[in-house]
Amino acid sequence: MKIPVFSVYIDTRKLATYTVLAFVLGSLLGGAMWNFGGIYMPDTLSTASLGFGSLTRFTSYDELKTFLNTRAIGEGWEIWGNGFGIRSFVESPKTALDAVISEESSGGQDFSGTNIQVEGVDEADIVKTDGEYIYLVSEDTVVIVRAFPPEEAEIVTRLRLYQWINDLFVAGDKMVVFLTMSRNVYRDFVGSVPPPSFKTVTTVQVYDISDRASPELEREVTVDGSYFNSRMIGDYVYVIVREGAYIDGDEVVLPCFSSERRRWEVDPTDIYYVNYSDTYFYFTNILAINAQDPETDFSAETFLLGAASNLYVSMSSIYITAGQWKEQTDIYKIGIDEGSISFVADGSVPGRVLNQFSMDEHDGYFRIATTNGWVSRNGGLSSNNVYVLNSTLDIVGILEDLAPGEEIYSARFMGSRCYLVTFRKIDPLFAIDLADPTKPRVLGKLKIPGFSDYLHPYDENYLIGLGKETVEAEEGDFAWHQGVKLSLFEVSDVAHPKEVAKYVIGDRGSDSLARYDHKAFLFSRARNLLVIPVLVAEVDPEAYSGGVRPNTYGDYVFQGAYVLHISPEEGIFVRGRVTHLDGSDDLLKSGYWFESDYEVERSLYIDDVLYTLSGRLIKMNSLTDLSELGRIDLS
Repeated sequence: MKIPVFSVYIDTRKLATYTVLAFVLGSLLGGAMWNFGGIYMPDTLSTASLGFGSLTRFTSYDELKTFLNTRAIGEGWEIWGNGFGIRSFVESPKTALDAVISEESSGGQDFSGTNIQVEGVDEADIVKTDGEYIYLVSEDTVVIVRAFPPEEAEIVTRLRLYQWINDLFVAGDKMVVFLTMSRNVYRDFVGSVPPPSFKTVTTVQVYDISDRASPELEREVTVDGSYFNSRMIGDYVYVIVREGAYIDGDEVVLPCFSSERRRWEVDPTDIYYVNYSDTYFYFTNILAINAQDPETDFSAETFLLGAASNLYVSMSSIYITAGQWKEQTDIYKIGIDEGSISFVADGSVPGRVLNQFSMDEHDGYFRIATTNGWVSRNGGLSSNNVYVLNSTLDIVGILEDLAPGEEIYSARFMGSRCYLVTFRKIDPLFAIDLADPTKPRVLGKLKIPGFSDYLHPYDENYLIGLGKETVEAEEGDFAWHQGVKLSLFEVSDVAHPKEVAKYVIGDRGSDSLARYDHKAFLFSRARNLLVIPVLVAEVDPEAYSGGVRPNTYGDYVFQGAYVLHISPEEGIFVRGRVTHLDGSDDLLKSGYWFESDYEVERSLYIDDVLYTLSGRLIKMNSLTDLSELGRIDLS
């Protein structure tokens, strides 16, 4: 299955445009950037801040250079490139549970939004809707579609940007797009190998889309490095861009910002750092851009930190974790407030963190779940932990050595509780009490076959799990993965959690993008609706005279959206399926890896219409009976 969704592909036969060439040359020469929007950038960045805790600034370029020469202990870290990683207060932030329990629409058209972790903290995606239009990334183009009512659906505009499009935000009449010009994209655009001085750059563009048929670029900010992640809170978009900190020859390669008419390096004395050794160091640039007012200066701060692995963002704090490949997770807390950016604290906990859902902020405390050690088919010396840290990231609560020999597959913090799924051969679901931050404790656990990669709140008493069914192996202390498994857990009696319903889709080889990407998970409690993309593999038992062994893979027979009903009263059942494939050719020719431009990867609803989206098609179906209402060709 191809990841990321809506994979970007550049047609090299349609390369050279003066726009792209001007952009590339501007990036390489450090001159004026191509002026799309005619906006004013200040000569110096705004660095409004609230204080920087234990971090200090370098006093000179020589001090920065000496630091990198003496504190980077990884082998071969002086390399071309921009790093690599995983692509992941005063009041308690609301979680996604609050959005589930509350009404999904406060008025006007009822429509689904992006599945997010914290209410009020929007997450960028390759598909957005405002209840009338759909905005989506298709290759190197943003497509704006009039989606509702379905009988009037049409493509309003195609905005081709000739760069890798990561994802986007939409807020009112503003659209924020994140672009990357990398070495591979350079090869496609220019048709030659990039020069040694080439550096990957990330560009943030803000468009006025009051006229959806004619978006106007009104703001553009470019920074050296690779796009890591972003969030939008109120009017402000917070963007994290990382660039590997390395020495080329005898010179430190410093990150650069580009404005409308000039480009400048970050001064070493403006860089904050943590004074310790690490395997790799990265310049982590955090930008705050007012998406609604192009006249408001953007803020930015540069930190020299370890390799970022995951991100959690509350209404007032950004938490960046580093240390994915070692037995310690370093945590950096950055305060944010209406565009201001301030370092607050740093700390560390034993083990490695799985993803953003393994972290949470509640009542001024930061909670994090980690795994120590590794698991193999022959067992392992792993253990799992939950730590509670105070506002200065000092550990105040410890719960360690959970499920020895297993590792965390999913986590979800809900108020004063944490739910963990660990796995090696059988799935324990742990219910953990965090009401007293200094004394976390296990309230109960449930052991069942299979595991959940993703946990989602149904309401305060029920939890949805999405993962895999398993069969215990006779060959060792492990289990064979089977079909896609959906579970509904009742946690009202936390001492005795129960699986009250389950549904398994397909045989070994079946999968769902929603297991890895929560934005592919569409759920509405008010409608008892769950929609996920699924690739279904099935085993033909007649082809195996000696019986089907649990390690037997099935053949692909379906890819598309499963539309399910889910409720405590009626359990889980399939209401229907929607596919974009025309026949079985893409399924038959895929072999071990399925790949198709018509792979359904997102879904959303507006009123009573379900929209499923692939790289080449939008299909509209009635949520009442799933009859097809129309389709839009994106090719």
